Amino acid sequence: MRLAARSRQRLARADRVTAAAVCVSLAAGLLTFTVAATLFSHHSANHDEGVYLTQAALLLGGQLEFHAGALADAVHPWFFVEDGGRLYPKYSPVPAATYAISMALFDEPRVTLAAIAAGNAALVYLLGATTAGRRAGLAAAVLFAASPMAILTGAAFLPYAPTTFFNLLFAVAYLRSVRDGSTAAAGVAGVAVGVAFFARPFTAVLFALPFICHALWRVGSAVAAEGLGSLKRSSLPGPVRRHGLTALFGTLFVGVTLAYNLRITGSPLTFPYQAFAPMDGPGFGQRRILGHSVEYTPALALESNGYALRELATRWVAGGPLGTLLALVGGALAVRRWRARADLAGGSSEAAPGGSPSLRRLAALLLAGVVVAVVVGNLFFWGTHNALADLSDPTDGLASLFGPFYHFDLLVPLSVFGGIAVAAAARALPRLRAALAARTGSERSARVAVAVLVAVALVAASGAAVAAASDPVERNAAVDAKHEAAYAPFDETEFTDALVFVPTPYGEWIAHPFQGLRNGPGLDGDAVYALDRDPEEDFAVLDAYPNRTLYRYGYRGAWTADPADRVTPKLEPIEVRDGSRVDAETTVGVPERVDSARVRVETRRGEGRAGYTVTDPEAGEPLAVEWSVGSDGVRLAGAPNGSASVDPAGDVAVLTVTLFAPDGSTFTYRQEATVRTDDDEAVGGEAVGNGSTANVEVVWPPERSVCRLVTDCGSEGTYLSDQPDEHAEWVVFETRAEASD
Repeated sequence: MRLAARSRQRLARADRVTAAAVCVSLAAGLLTFTVAATLFSHHSANHDEGVYLTQAALLLGGQLEFHAGALADAVHPWFFVEDGGRLYPKYSPVPAATYAISMALFDEPRVTLAAIAAGNAALVYLLGATTAGRRAGLAAAVLFAASPMAILTGAAFLPYAPTTFFNLLFAVAYLRSVRDGSTAAAGVAGVAVGVAFFARPFTAVLFALPFICHALWRVGSAVAAEGLGSLKRSSLPGPVRRHGLTALFGTLFVGVTLAYNLRITGSPLTFPYQAFAPMDGPGFGQRRILGHSVEYTPALALESNGYALRELATRWVAGGPLGTLLALVGGALAVRRWRARADLAGGSSEAAPGGSPSLRRLAALLLAGVVVAVVVGNLFFWGTHNALADLSDPTDGLASLFGPFYHFDLLVPLSVFGGIAVAAAARALPRLRAALAARTGSERSARVAVAVLVAVALVAASGAAVAAASDPVERNAAVDAKHEAAYAPFDETEFTDALVFVPTPYGEWIAHPFQGLRNGPGLDGDAVYALDRDPEEDFAVLDAYPNRTLYRYGYRGAWTADPADRVTPKLEPIEVRDGSRVDAETTVGVPERVDSARVRVETRRGEGRAGYTVTDPEAGEPLAVEWSVGSDGVRLAGAPNGSASVDPAGDVAVLTVTLFAPDGSTFTYRQEATVRTDDDEAVGGEAVGNGSTANVEVVWPPERSVCRLVTDCGSEGTYLSDQPDEHAEWVVFETRAEASD
C-alpha cells in the first residue's frame, strides 16, 4: 500500500510528457505480450527460441547442461553441443536467464518479453530526452515501440531485444554519469555493458565502441590537463574515476564470460558457439555452420548488408519509408544545430532537467557513432547473409519474418533522430498557426487548419505503420497456423510419465522444428521426448525408460519451411509386445478393378524375403495377411518356405501389400515394425533388453502408410486410422498382434 501511494504521488508530480512516456512503455509491453501469446502461440519459425527456453529450464534446474550419457544422440536439442554425453547450448546464458526469471515467478516466460519491451521503450525515451528533450524522447519511444522489427523480434524468445535493453541501460547510465558526475551511474553503465557483452559480445562491442572512444578521449584529456602525477593521488580526476569504474565493472563481466567459457568448453577463449561451429564467427573467407557454408567475401558482405539496410529502411522501422525519412530529417537537424553549437532541444522547456546543450550534442554524436559502428561492424559477420536467404526475395528467409535482426540496435538511433524531427515539427506548429492567422485574419481558421494538418499527418503515419507491419504479420500468422495444426494432438493430450518418439524432418535434433517438444533438465518429468531413429537406438531409449507410457508422433505430408505446406498430425499410443513369438494379422481393403495383389515381407538389416501373389482378389472384400516374428526371423503364412532374418540388436520388419490395376497403376499398403530378437546366447530364457525373458520384442502398432504408384512414400503417405476422410472410402488398413510365451 505504501509503495502504491508513493507511485501515485510520483505520477501526480510527473509532467504530462513523462506520464505519456510511461503509458507508451506499458503499451509496448502489453502489445508484445499479446503478439507473443497470439501470433507466436506455438513459437515462431526461428528455432533458436526453443534453444533459449530449454536453456532457461536448465538454469532453473541449477544446471548449465544436460547429462544424457549414452542417450545424448537420442535427446540432442537443436544448437546444443555434444561432448562425451554432455549437451550444452551454443548460446550465452544471459537471455535465457531473463526468461527463467519470469518462468520462476509467473510460470510464464512471455512476461519477460513484455518487461523487456516496456524497458526498451522507457530507455529510448530517456535517451531521446537526454539527446533532444522530453518531447523528442516521447516521439522516439513511440517510433521504437511501433517498429515492426521491435514488435516481432521482441515478441519471440530471441536474444536481440534483451541485449538492446542492456545496451540502452549502458548508454543512459553513461550519459548520466557524464552529466551529473555520478560514480553510481558510471558503475551501472559498467555492469550493463558487461552483461550485454556476456549476452552477445560482438553486438555489445559494436554498440559501445563510440562510448569507449569518448571515454578514452575524456580520460586522455583529463590526464593531459592535470599531468600523469594526478593518477598517483588518492583523489583521481573525475573522468578517470568515473570511466575507470565503468571499465572495471565491464571488464569484470568480460572475466565472467571467459570463466563461463572455461567451465563449458574447457578454454576461456573458446566460446560455445565456436565449439559448435568453429567457422561461424566474424571474418571473411570460408564460413560454415553444420552443412551450410559460403565463401564470405567483402563484395558479398556489401551486397548482403546493403540489401538488409534497404529492407530495414523501407519495411522494418515505424512507418517504413516515412519513419526513415523522419530519421534523416532529424539527423540533418542535429547536424545543423551541432555545427551551430545550438541546443538540440531547440530551446524547449521540455528539455531534460540537468542537461546542457553540450551534453545533448554529445549524445547525438554518440548515437551517430552507433549507426556507423553497427553498419560497418556487421559487414564482418556473415549472419546477415544467412538471415536474408534469397537476396532477390524480401519474403524469404528469417529476415522476412523478423527483419534484419543483427541490425536491431539501429532502431535506437533511428528512433531518436526520428523523434528529433517530430519534436521540431511540434515546435513549428505554433509558428505555423500564427502565420496562418496573420494571413487569414482568423485565429479559429488557423487553429482548424493546423488541427486538420496534424490529423492528416497522424492518419498517414498510422497507415504507413500498418502497411509496413501487415506483410510480416501475415507471414508469421501463416507459420503459427501451421504450427497450431501440427501441435493439435499435444494440445489435446495430457501426459503423465510418458515417452514420446518424434520424427526428424530436419535431421536428428530435438526442438527442430518442433520447438514445443522440449525436455526438462533431468530428462524426466511428465513427458520425455526422444528422436525416432535407428531401431537399435530406439530400443536403447525404451530400455532406459522401461515403465513409461509410450507414444509416437508423426504426420501425413512433408514438413518444409513453407507455411503453406501443412501436415496432418498423428500422436499414436504404442507399446512393446514381447514373447517367444509374435503372431500378427494385417487386413487391407481392396477396391474394384484390381487384377492382383503382391504380398511381401523383408527386413531392413537382415537377409532374405518372403512373398506370394493373390490373383483376382475379390473387390470390396478385405484381404487378410498373416505373418509372425520369432527367433527364426520374420515369416509370411502364405509363403511357408521363405523368411527374412532379423538383426538381433534391432531391425525393421517391412510388410507391403501392393495392388495392381489393369492400367498398370499400383496402390501399396506399407507397414514397418521395429523388432528385436535375442541373440543365440540369450535364447534359453535369460533376461534381455528391458528385463523381460522374451526373445522377441515388437513395437506395436507398426508405422503404416498408403502409397500410390510407389511402394515407399514416406510421411506423405502416413495412414491416419482415426481420420478416414483423409483416405479413399475403400482404404482399410487394420493390424493386430498377439505375443506367446
